[in-house]
Amino acid sequence: MTDYLFENPDIKAIRTVAADLNGQARGKRIARRFAAKALTEGTRFPYSVMNLDIWGEDIENSPLVFEAGDPDGILWPTERGFLPVPWLDTPTALLPIWMFHEDGRPYAGDPRQALARVIDRYTARGLTPVVATELEFYIIDDAGRELRVPPSPRSGKRRQQAEILALRQLDAWDNFLTALHDACEDMDIPADTTISEAGPGQFEINLMHQADALKAADDAWLFKLMTGGMARKHGFAASFMAKPYPDYAGNGLHAHFSILDSEGRNILDDGTPRGSDILRHAIAGCLKAMPGSMLMFAPHASSYDRLVPGAHAPTGIAWAYENRTTALRVPAGGGPARRIEHRVAGGDINPYLFLAAILGAALNGIEDGEAPPEPITGNAYNHDLAQLPTTWQAAIDAFEQSPEIARIFAPELIANLLATKRQELHYMSELSAQEQTDLYLDTV
Repeated sequence: MTDYLFENPDIKAIRTVAADLNGQARGKRIARRFAAKALTEGTRFPYSVMNLDIWGEDIENSPLVFEAGDPDGILWPTERGFLPVPWLDTPTALLPIWMFHEDGRPYAGDPRQALARVIDRYTARGLTPVVATELEFYIIDDAGRELRVPPSPRSGKRRQQAEILALRQLDAWDNFLTALHDACEDMDIPADTTISEAGPGQFEINLMHQADALKAADDAWLFKLMTGGMARKHGFAASFMAKPYPDYAGNGLHAHFSILDSEGRNILDDGTPRGSDILRHAIAGCLKAMPGSMLMFAPHASSYDRLVPGAHAPTGIAWAYENRTTALRVPAGGGPARRIEHRVAGGDINPYLFLAAILGAALNGIEDGEAPPEPITGNAYNHDLAQLPTTWQAAIDAFEQSPEIARIFAPELIANLLATKRQELHYMSELSAQEQTDLYLDTV
Protein backbone atom coordinates (compact mmCIF):
# COMPACT_ATOMS: atom_id res chain seq x y z
CA MET A 1 0.00 0.00 0.00
CA THR A 2 2.92 2.36 0.55
CA ASP A 3 3.57 2.15 -3.21
CA TYR A 4 0.53 4.35 -3.77
CA LEU A 5 2.04 7.20 -1.81
CA PHE A 6 5.41 6.73 -3.51
CA GLU A 7 3.72 6.87 -6.92
CA ASN A 8 1.66 9.92 -5.91
CA PRO A 9 4.10 12.37 -4.33
CA ASP A 10 1.57 15.21 -4.55
CA ILE A 11 -0.62 13.63 -1.83
CA LYS A 12 -0.65 15.95 1.19
CA ALA A 13 -3.16 14.28 3.52
CA ILE A 14 -4.66 10.89 4.31
CA ARG A 15 -8.27 10.24 5.33
CA THR A 16 -8.74 6.99 7.26
CA VAL A 17 -12.45 6.20 7.06
CA ALA A 18 -14.92 3.54 8.21
CA ALA A 19 -18.71 3.14 7.90
CA ASP A 20 -20.79 3.30 11.06
CA LEU A 21 -24.16 1.55 11.45
CA ASN A 22 -25.91 4.37 9.57
CA GLY A 23 -23.36 4.18 6.76
CA GLN A 24 -21.86 7.49 7.83
CA ALA A 25 -18.17 7.99 7.11
CA ARG A 26 -16.24 8.26 10.38
CA GLY A 27 -12.53 8.93 10.24
CA LYS A 28 -9.42 11.01 10.76
CA ARG A 29 -7.28 13.34 8.68
CA ILE A 30 -3.60 12.41 8.91
CA ALA A 31 -0.63 14.36 7.57
CA ARG A 32 1.18 12.49 4.80
CA ARG A 33 4.42 12.11 6.77
CA PHE A 34 2.57 10.03 9.40
CA ALA A 35 0.55 7.89 6.97
CA ALA A 36 2.68 4.79 7.58
CA LYS A 37 1.37 4.59 11.16
CA ALA A 38 -2.12 3.79 9.86
CA LEU A 39 -0.63 0.78 8.06
CA THR A 40 1.72 -0.50 10.76
CA GLU A 41 -0.09 0.49 13.96
CA GLY A 42 -3.70 0.83 12.78
CA THR A 43 -6.13 3.64 13.58
CA ARG A 44 -7.92 3.84 16.90
CA PHE A 45 -11.56 4.86 17.38
CA PRO A 46 -13.79 4.26 20.38
CA TYR A 47 -16.06 1.28 19.70
CA SER A 48 -18.93 3.70 20.30
CA VAL A 49 -18.07 5.61 17.12
CA MET A 50 -19.45 2.74 15.05
CA ASN A 51 -22.74 3.14 16.94
CA LEU A 52 -23.52 6.88 16.74
CA ASP A 53 -26.96 8.16 15.81
CA ILE A 54 -27.69 10.06 12.59
CA TRP A 55 -26.73 13.35 14.28
CA GLY A 56 -23.33 11.89 15.26
CA GLU A 57 -24.25 11.71 18.95
CA ASP A 58 -23.48 8.91 21.41
CA ILE A 59 -26.29 6.47 22.18
CA GLU A 60 -27.69 7.23 25.63
CA ASN A 61 -26.95 4.51 28.19
CA SER A 62 -24.90 2.58 25.64
CA PRO A 63 -22.74 -0.12 27.27
CA LEU A 64 -19.96 1.02 24.92
CA VAL A 65 -19.64 4.48 26.44
CA PHE A 66 -19.47 5.33 30.17
CA GLU A 67 -20.24 1.84 31.46
CA ALA A 68 -17.18 0.43 29.67
CA GLY A 69 -15.04 3.57 29.86
CA ASP A 70 -15.50 4.32 26.14
CA PRO A 71 -12.57 2.07 25.10
CA ASP A 72 -10.91 2.01 21.70
CA GLY A 73 -11.06 -0.60 19.01
CA ILE A 74 -8.31 -0.84 16.42
CA LEU A 75 -9.06 -0.33 12.74
CA TRP A 76 -6.94 -1.83 10.00
CA PRO A 77 -6.98 -1.06 6.27
CA THR A 78 -9.38 -3.08 4.16
CA GLU A 79 -8.24 -4.89 1.03
CA ARG A 80 -8.98 -1.69 -0.91
CA GLY A 81 -5.84 0.22 0.03
CA PHE A 82 -5.38 3.90 -0.74
CA LEU A 83 -7.82 5.65 -3.08
CA PRO A 84 -7.86 9.15 -4.57
CA VAL A 85 -10.35 11.74 -3.32
CA PRO A 86 -11.34 13.57 -6.52
CA TRP A 87 -13.87 15.88 -4.88
CA LEU A 88 -11.31 17.70 -2.69
CA ASP A 89 -8.98 20.46 -3.85
CA THR A 90 -6.19 19.30 -1.54
CA PRO A 91 -4.51 16.18 -3.02
CA THR A 92 -5.76 13.55 -0.58
CA ALA A 93 -5.76 9.76 -0.32
CA LEU A 94 -8.63 7.83 1.25
CA LEU A 95 -7.80 4.72 3.28
CA PRO A 96 -10.88 2.56 4.04
CA ILE A 97 -10.56 0.76 7.38
CA TRP A 98 -12.62 -1.61 9.54
CA MET A 99 -12.68 -2.44 13.22
CA PHE A 100 -11.15 -5.25 15.24
CA HIS A 101 -10.47 -5.99 18.88
CA GLU A 102 -6.94 -5.62 20.20
CA ASP A 103 -6.45 -9.39 19.99
CA GLY A 104 -7.33 -9.46 16.28
CA ARG A 105 -10.95 -10.64 16.53
CA PRO A 106 -13.38 -8.81 14.24
CA TYR A 107 -15.59 -6.31 16.07
CA ALA A 108 -19.13 -7.61 15.63
CA GLY A 109 -20.64 -4.11 15.75
CA ASP A 110 -18.87 -3.07 12.54
CA PRO A 111 -21.28 -3.28 9.57
CA ARG A 112 -18.53 -4.38 7.18
CA GLN A 113 -17.69 -7.21 9.58
CA ALA A 114 -21.38 -8.16 9.54
CA LEU A 115 -21.24 -8.69 5.77
CA ALA A 116 -17.95 -10.58 6.09
CA ARG A 117 -19.66 -12.89 8.61
CA VAL A 118 -22.35 -13.74 6.02
CA ILE A 119 -19.76 -14.28 3.28
CA ASP A 120 -17.90 -16.68 5.59
CA ARG A 121 -21.10 -18.76 5.78
CA TYR A 122 -21.12 -19.00 1.99
CA THR A 123 -17.43 -19.84 1.84
CA ALA A 124 -17.91 -22.67 4.35
CA ARG A 125 -20.37 -24.22 1.87
CA GLY A 126 -18.06 -23.72 -1.11
CA LEU A 127 -20.31 -20.95 -2.47
CA THR A 128 -19.64 -17.42 -3.74
CA PRO A 129 -22.32 -14.75 -4.12
CA VAL A 130 -22.04 -12.53 -7.20
CA VAL A 131 -23.52 -9.07 -6.64
CA ALA A 132 -24.41 -5.97 -8.64
CA THR A 133 -26.15 -2.80 -7.44
CA GLU A 134 -28.27 -0.08 -9.06
CA LEU A 135 -28.19 3.28 -7.29
CA GLU A 136 -30.66 6.11 -7.81
CA PHE A 137 -30.00 9.68 -6.68
CA TYR A 138 -31.14 13.26 -7.24
CA ILE A 139 -29.04 16.29 -8.00
CA ILE A 140 -30.62 19.16 -6.08
CA ASP A 141 -30.31 22.91 -5.68
CA ASP A 142 -30.72 23.22 -1.91
CA ALA A 143 -29.58 26.84 -1.58
CA GLY A 144 -33.10 28.13 -0.92
CA ARG A 145 -35.95 27.08 1.34
CA GLU A 146 -37.47 24.83 -1.35
CA LEU A 147 -35.56 21.98 -2.95
CA ARG A 148 -35.33 22.40 -6.72
CA VAL A 149 -33.60 20.79 -9.66
CA PRO A 150 -30.47 22.82 -10.49
CA PRO A 151 -30.58 24.91 -13.68
CA SER A 152 -29.29 23.03 -16.70
CA PRO A 153 -25.69 23.97 -17.54
CA ARG A 154 -26.67 23.93 -21.23
CA SER A 155 -29.91 25.92 -21.23
CA GLY A 156 -29.99 27.62 -17.84
CA LYS A 157 -33.55 26.28 -17.38
CA ARG A 158 -34.90 24.20 -14.53
CA ARG A 159 -36.75 21.26 -16.08
CA GLN A 160 -39.26 20.36 -13.39
CA GLN A 161 -40.64 17.21 -15.00
CA ALA A 162 -40.03 13.50 -15.29
CA GLU A 163 -37.25 12.60 -17.70
CA ILE A 164 -37.32 8.79 -17.96
CA LEU A 165 -34.43 7.65 -20.19
CA ALA A 166 -34.22 11.16 -21.68
CA LEU A 167 -31.03 11.73 -23.64
CA ARG A 168 -31.46 15.50 -23.31
CA GLN A 169 -31.17 15.09 -19.55
CA LEU A 170 -27.94 13.11 -19.95
CA ASP A 171 -26.67 15.73 -22.39
CA ALA A 172 -27.59 18.60 -20.07
CA TRP A 173 -25.55 17.15 -17.23
CA ASP A 174 -22.80 15.57 -19.32
CA ASN A 175 -19.95 17.44 -17.63
CA PHE A 176 -21.03 16.32 -14.18
CA LEU A 177 -21.76 12.74 -15.25
CA THR A 178 -18.42 12.52 -17.04
CA ALA A 179 -16.65 13.78 -13.92
CA LEU A 180 -18.59 11.20 -11.89
CA HIS A 181 -17.52 8.35 -14.18
CA ASP A 182 -13.93 9.57 -14.23
CA ALA A 183 -13.96 9.54 -10.43
CA CYS A 184 -15.35 5.99 -10.48
CA GLU A 185 -12.51 4.92 -12.74
CA ASP A 186 -9.96 6.56 -10.43
CA MET A 187 -11.49 4.81 -7.40
CA ASP A 188 -11.98 1.42 -9.13
CA ILE A 189 -15.76 1.60 -8.84
CA PRO A 190 -17.18 -0.37 -11.81
CA ALA A 191 -19.82 2.15 -12.94
CA ASP A 192 -21.52 0.93 -16.10
CA THR A 193 -24.75 2.39 -17.47
CA THR A 194 -26.21 5.77 -16.53
CA ILE A 195 -29.83 6.71 -17.21
CA SER A 196 -32.08 9.62 -16.32
CA GLU A 197 -34.91 8.53 -14.07
CA ALA A 198 -38.50 9.46 -13.28
CA GLY A 199 -37.86 12.57 -11.19
CA PRO A 200 -36.42 15.99 -12.12
CA GLY A 201 -32.66 15.74 -11.83
CA GLN A 202 -32.83 12.05 -10.93
CA PHE A 203 -30.32 9.54 -12.29
CA GLU A 204 -29.48 5.87 -11.87
CA ILE A 205 -26.01 4.40 -12.22
CA ASN A 206 -25.41 0.66 -12.34
CA LEU A 207 -22.35 -0.91 -10.75
CA MET A 208 -21.25 -4.09 -12.51
CA HIS A 209 -21.67 -7.55 -10.99
CA GLN A 210 -18.66 -9.08 -9.24
CA ALA A 211 -17.86 -12.23 -7.31
CA ASP A 212 -16.76 -10.25 -4.25
CA ALA A 213 -19.70 -9.08 -2.15
CA LEU A 214 -17.47 -7.07 0.19
CA LYS A 215 -16.08 -5.09 -2.73
CA ALA A 216 -19.60 -4.64 -4.12
CA ALA A 217 -20.66 -3.12 -0.80
CA ASP A 218 -17.49 -1.02 -0.67
CA ASP A 219 -18.23 0.23 -4.18
CA ALA A 220 -21.79 1.22 -3.33
CA TRP A 221 -20.71 2.96 -0.11
CA LEU A 222 -17.82 4.78 -1.78
CA PHE A 223 -20.03 5.73 -4.72
CA LYS A 224 -22.51 7.41 -2.39
CA LEU A 225 -19.70 9.24 -0.59
CA MET A 226 -18.05 10.27 -3.84
CA THR A 227 -21.26 11.38 -5.59
CA GLY A 228 -22.13 13.73 -2.74
CA GLY A 229 -18.65 15.21 -2.81
CA MET A 230 -18.52 15.60 -6.59
CA ALA A 231 -21.93 17.27 -6.67
CA ARG A 232 -20.83 19.87 -4.10
CA LYS A 233 -17.71 20.48 -6.19
CA HIS A 234 -20.03 21.28 -9.12
CA GLY A 235 -22.17 23.67 -7.05
CA PHE A 236 -25.20 21.61 -6.05
CA ALA A 237 -26.17 18.68 -3.84
CA ALA A 238 -26.62 15.00 -4.64
CA SER A 239 -28.89 13.00 -2.39
CA PHE A 240 -29.75 9.32 -1.97
CA MET A 241 -32.56 10.27 0.43
CA ALA A 242 -35.46 7.87 -0.10
CA LYS A 243 -38.02 10.56 -0.99
CA PRO A 244 -36.66 14.12 -1.22
CA TYR A 245 -39.69 15.36 -3.20
CA PRO A 246 -43.22 14.41 -2.05
CA ASP A 247 -44.60 14.52 -5.60
CA TYR A 248 -41.85 12.69 -7.48
CA ALA A 249 -40.35 9.21 -7.48
CA GLY A 250 -38.20 8.08 -4.60
CA ASN A 251 -34.63 6.82 -4.75
CA GLY A 252 -34.25 3.05 -4.72
CA LEU A 253 -31.19 0.86 -4.41
CA HIS A 254 -31.70 -2.51 -6.07
CA ALA A 255 -29.35 -5.47 -5.80
CA HIS A 256 -28.96 -8.36 -8.23
CA PHE A 257 -27.29 -11.54 -7.04
CA SER A 258 -26.46 -15.02 -8.22
CA ILE A 259 -24.49 -17.75 -6.48
CA LEU A 260 -21.54 -19.76 -7.80
CA ASP A 261 -20.43 -23.18 -6.62
CA SER A 262 -16.78 -24.19 -6.23
CA GLU A 263 -16.56 -24.91 -9.97
CA GLY A 264 -17.89 -21.49 -10.92
CA ARG A 265 -21.34 -22.73 -11.96
CA ASN A 266 -24.36 -20.55 -11.22
CA ILE A 267 -26.47 -22.76 -8.93
CA LEU A 268 -29.59 -20.63 -9.44
CA ASP A 269 -29.77 -21.91 -13.02
CA ASP A 270 -30.76 -25.40 -14.18
CA GLY A 271 -31.13 -24.73 -17.89
CA THR A 272 -34.90 -24.19 -17.69
CA PRO A 273 -36.92 -20.95 -17.72
CA ARG A 274 -38.10 -21.80 -14.20
CA GLY A 275 -34.63 -21.90 -12.62
CA SER A 276 -33.25 -24.35 -10.10
CA ASP A 277 -34.71 -25.55 -6.81
CA ILE A 278 -31.94 -23.58 -5.10
CA LEU A 279 -33.23 -20.41 -6.76
CA ARG A 280 -36.60 -20.98 -5.14
CA HIS A 281 -35.05 -21.85 -1.77
CA ALA A 282 -33.12 -18.55 -1.87
CA ILE A 283 -36.33 -16.70 -2.76
CA ALA A 284 -38.16 -18.40 0.13
CA GLY A 285 -35.42 -17.28 2.53
CA CYS A 286 -35.54 -13.69 1.28
CA LEU A 287 -39.32 -13.51 1.55
CA LYS A 288 -39.37 -15.02 5.04
CA ALA A 289 -36.73 -12.59 6.34
CA MET A 290 -38.19 -9.54 4.59
CA PRO A 291 -40.31 -8.12 7.48
CA GLY A 292 -37.42 -8.42 9.94
CA SER A 293 -34.98 -6.99 7.38
CA MET A 294 -37.06 -3.89 6.75
CA LEU A 295 -34.89 -1.84 9.09
CA MET A 296 -32.00 -2.56 6.70
CA PHE A 297 -34.04 -1.57 3.65
CA ALA A 298 -35.78 1.48 5.15
CA PRO A 299 -33.56 2.62 8.04
CA HIS A 300 -34.72 6.22 8.53
CA ALA A 301 -37.83 8.21 9.36
CA SER A 302 -38.18 9.48 5.80
CA SER A 303 -37.64 6.01 4.26
CA TYR A 304 -41.32 5.14 4.58
CA ASP A 305 -42.47 8.08 2.43
CA ARG A 306 -41.23 6.08 -0.57
CA LEU A 307 -43.08 2.86 0.26
CA VAL A 308 -46.55 3.61 -1.03
CA PRO A 309 -48.66 1.60 -3.51
CA GLY A 310 -48.21 2.43 -7.16
CA ALA A 311 -44.95 4.35 -6.69
CA HIS A 312 -42.56 1.74 -8.16
CA ALA A 313 -41.53 0.69 -4.65
CA PRO A 314 -42.83 -2.70 -3.43
CA THR A 315 -45.19 -2.81 -0.48
CA GLY A 316 -46.23 -6.49 -0.52
CA ILE A 317 -44.17 -9.62 0.10
CA ALA A 318 -44.14 -11.47 -3.22
CA TRP A 319 -41.95 -12.57 -6.10
CA ALA A 320 -42.38 -13.02 -9.82
CA TYR A 321 -40.57 -13.60 -13.06
CA GLU A 322 -39.80 -10.40 -14.99
CA ASN A 323 -42.12 -8.19 -12.95
CA ARG A 324 -41.00 -4.86 -11.47
CA THR A 325 -44.00 -4.46 -9.16
CA THR A 326 -42.83 -7.25 -6.82
CA ALA A 327 -40.32 -7.19 -3.98
CA LEU A 328 -38.26 -9.92 -5.65
CA ARG A 329 -37.91 -10.14 -9.42
CA VAL A 330 -36.29 -12.96 -11.39
CA PRO A 331 -35.12 -11.25 -14.58
CA ALA A 332 -35.21 -13.00 -17.93
CA GLY A 333 -32.12 -14.91 -19.04
CA GLY A 334 -30.61 -18.16 -17.89
CA GLY A 335 -27.13 -19.59 -17.53
CA PRO A 336 -24.65 -17.23 -15.85
CA ALA A 337 -27.27 -14.44 -16.02
CA ARG A 338 -29.85 -16.28 -13.86
CA ARG A 339 -30.24 -14.10 -10.79
CA ILE A 340 -32.56 -12.56 -8.21
CA GLU A 341 -33.24 -8.83 -8.07
CA HIS A 342 -34.11 -7.47 -4.63
CA ARG A 343 -36.17 -4.30 -5.11
CA VAL A 344 -37.28 -3.16 -1.64
CA ALA A 345 -34.49 -0.89 -0.39
CA GLY A 346 -34.23 2.86 -0.69
CA GLY A 347 -31.08 4.74 -1.65
CA ASP A 348 -30.61 5.77 1.99
CA ILE A 349 -29.39 2.36 3.19
CA ASN A 350 -26.05 1.24 4.61
CA PRO A 351 -24.76 -1.00 1.77
CA TYR A 352 -22.99 -3.39 4.16
CA LEU A 353 -26.06 -4.12 6.29
CA PHE A 354 -28.27 -4.16 3.18
CA LEU A 355 -26.24 -6.84 1.40
CA ALA A 356 -25.71 -8.81 4.62
CA ALA A 357 -29.49 -8.96 5.12
CA ILE A 358 -30.20 -10.04 1.53
CA LEU A 359 -27.42 -12.59 1.16
CA GLY A 360 -27.91 -13.91 4.69
CA ALA A 361 -31.63 -14.42 4.09
CA ALA A 362 -30.99 -16.21 0.80
CA LEU A 363 -28.55 -18.56 2.50
CA ASN A 364 -31.05 -19.18 5.31
CA GLY A 365 -33.49 -20.32 2.64
CA ILE A 366 -30.93 -22.54 0.94
CA GLU A 367 -30.00 -24.15 4.26
CA ASP A 368 -33.66 -24.74 5.16
CA GLY A 369 -34.66 -26.02 1.72
CA GLU A 370 -38.10 -24.43 1.91
CA ALA A 371 -40.23 -23.64 -1.13
CA PRO A 372 -41.65 -20.16 -1.68
CA PRO A 373 -45.28 -19.47 -2.60
CA GLU A 374 -46.05 -19.49 -6.30
CA PRO A 375 -44.86 -16.45 -8.25
CA ILE A 376 -47.54 -13.89 -8.90
CA THR A 377 -48.52 -12.43 -12.25
CA GLY A 378 -49.72 -8.95 -13.07
CA ASN A 379 -49.68 -5.88 -10.85
CA ALA A 380 -48.52 -6.79 -7.34
CA TYR A 381 -50.37 -3.78 -5.90
CA ASN A 382 -53.66 -5.42 -6.93
CA HIS A 383 -52.94 -8.69 -5.10
CA ASP A 384 -53.93 -9.48 -1.53
CA LEU A 385 -50.42 -9.87 -0.15
CA ALA A 386 -48.80 -9.90 3.26
CA GLN A 387 -47.46 -6.38 3.67
CA LEU A 388 -44.05 -5.07 4.59
CA PRO A 389 -43.82 -2.97 7.78
CA THR A 390 -45.19 0.45 6.91
CA THR A 391 -43.75 2.49 9.78
CA TRP A 392 -40.33 2.96 11.30
CA GLN A 393 -41.58 1.71 14.68
CA ALA A 394 -43.01 -1.45 13.11
CA ALA A 395 -39.72 -2.11 11.32
CA ILE A 396 -37.75 -1.69 14.55
CA ASP A 397 -40.06 -4.14 16.32
CA ALA A 398 -39.91 -6.67 13.47
CA PHE A 399 -36.11 -6.48 13.44
CA GLU A 400 -35.93 -7.15 17.17
CA GLN A 401 -38.31 -10.11 17.06
CA SER A 402 -37.10 -11.81 13.86
CA PRO A 403 -35.50 -15.27 14.22
CA GLU A 404 -34.19 -14.87 10.67
CA ILE A 405 -32.31 -11.72 11.64
CA ALA A 406 -30.81 -13.55 14.64
CA ARG A 407 -29.30 -16.07 12.20
CA ILE A 408 -27.74 -13.34 10.06
CA PHE A 409 -26.40 -10.72 12.48
CA ALA A 410 -24.37 -10.94 15.68
CA PRO A 411 -26.26 -10.20 18.93
CA GLU A 412 -24.08 -7.14 19.62
CA LEU A 413 -24.87 -5.56 16.26
CA ILE A 414 -28.59 -6.22 16.72
CA ALA A 415 -28.55 -4.60 20.17
CA ASN A 416 -26.51 -1.61 18.96
CA LEU A 417 -28.73 -0.96 15.95
CA LEU A 418 -31.91 -1.23 18.03
CA ALA A 419 -30.54 1.31 20.51
CA THR A 420 -29.54 3.64 17.67
CA LYS A 421 -32.88 3.53 15.93
CA ARG A 422 -34.90 3.90 19.12
CA GLN A 423 -32.92 7.00 20.04
CA GLU A 424 -33.40 8.45 16.57
CA LEU A 425 -37.11 7.63 16.64
CA HIS A 426 -37.48 9.46 19.96
CA TYR A 427 -35.70 12.64 18.92
CA MET A 428 -36.97 12.72 15.34
CA SER A 429 -40.45 13.44 16.66
CA GLU A 430 -39.17 16.86 17.77
CA LEU A 431 -38.23 17.88 14.20
CA SER A 432 -40.46 19.45 11.58
CA ALA A 433 -40.68 17.88 8.12
CA GLN A 434 -38.36 20.61 6.81
CA GLU A 435 -35.79 19.89 9.53
CA GLN A 436 -35.93 16.17 8.76
CA THR A 437 -35.31 16.87 5.08
CA ASP A 438 -32.39 19.14 5.93
CA LEU A 439 -30.92 16.40 8.11
CA TYR A 440 -31.29 13.53 5.66
CA LEU A 441 -30.48 15.36 2.45
CA ASP A 442 -26.72 15.18 2.99
CA THR A 443 -26.33 12.43 5.59
CA VAL A 444 -27.92 9.45 3.83
